[in-house]
Amino acid sequence: MENIIVAALALVGTLAGSYFANRKSTALIAYRLEALEKKVQAHNNLVERTYKLEERTELQEEKLKVVNHRIQDLERSA
Repeated sequence: MENIIVAALALVGTLAGSYFANRKSTALIAYRLEALEKKVQAHNNLVERTYKLEERTELQEEKLKVVNHRIQDLERSA
């Protein structure tokens, strides 16, 4: 009878230990995943801003080409 009680207590202790260790591990994984999601979002924002800057640069380069052509036309007609 004593052996059964000792085995039952050992089982309860093992289950409780496993539960709390798993719970702590899950909380750590959730925390690290949240931190990683924040980093990914920051990276995505950087990529979006870079894309917008590239678009604006292309637009400015196109405007500069137009201005240069207009200057050349004015120089030719003068």
